[in-house]
Amino acid sequence: MTKSKTIVFIHGLWIHTSSWQQWMDFFNEQGYKTLNPDWPGDSETVAECRANPQSIANRGVEEIVKSYAKIIATLPEKPIVIGHSFGGLIAQILLSRGLASGCIAIDPAPMKGVWQLPFSALKASLPVLGNPFNVKKAKSLTYEQFRYGFANAVSEKEAKELYDRWTIPAPCRPLFQAATASFAGTQTKVNTQNTTRGPLLITGGEKDHQAPPILGKASIKKYNSSVISDFKLFEGRGHSLIVDNGWKEIAEYSLNWLQKNGL
Repeated sequence: MTKSKTIVFIHGLWIHTSSWQQWMDFFNEQGYKTLNPDWPGDSETVAECRANPQSIANRGVEEIVKSYAKIIATLPEKPIVIGHSFGGLIAQILLSRGLASGCIAIDPAPMKGVWQLPFSALKASLPVLGNPFNVKKAKSLTYEQFRYGFANAVSEKEAKELYDRWTIPAPCRPLFQAATASFAGTQTKVNTQNTTRGPLLITGGEKDHQAPPILGKASIKKYNSSVISDFKLFEGRGHSLIVDNGWKEIAEYSLNWLQKNGL
């Protein structure tokens, strides 16, 4: 397998894309080229996103996928895609469409067909899903909501630092699309039976409230087993695992997995 030298990082809901910078520095040192494109409507900085939430409002999964596909089309080779949360779902869609050479989905949002709904995931999503009129809006998390959904596995001090540094408003539409995928809509559908795709790693954080490991395990079981489809559980970790003090553990595991699979 030819080694891909480009990684496209994809952020999820509520965390700005600049949060990938330490990952980009880490992989640059290992010889990879790295990109962290914005979602449609994202502003360049956290402060600008907070000041202009309507710019990101009413963006759906397919619009976001197409924006990444357009960027990927400009690259000289199929990249590796690494996504977190909803970014992990978007990364899987891109892989399943043959647009990436490999994929790491870190604690991803559930794809269509994953029916499990743990209480913690429901509670973490209720600030958005509790009001159907939110679908066209962009919403920010309060600190208490972020603490529960993202930063429950770190100290209070670190949780506040992460909240202040990285959180931004996020479009509500993707959450509604995921929540209704079992009976309507195809935007979160992944072609899990594509046997020409590249290797896939899905991770789960043991203490993740937003995307509990049961969701990632259910997703990996849907893939055709003739193609590499791995799952990794990170013990003691919550949904903030890509930005908190233990981020390097995840990055190093990701690097080793890529190298093991010729990427």
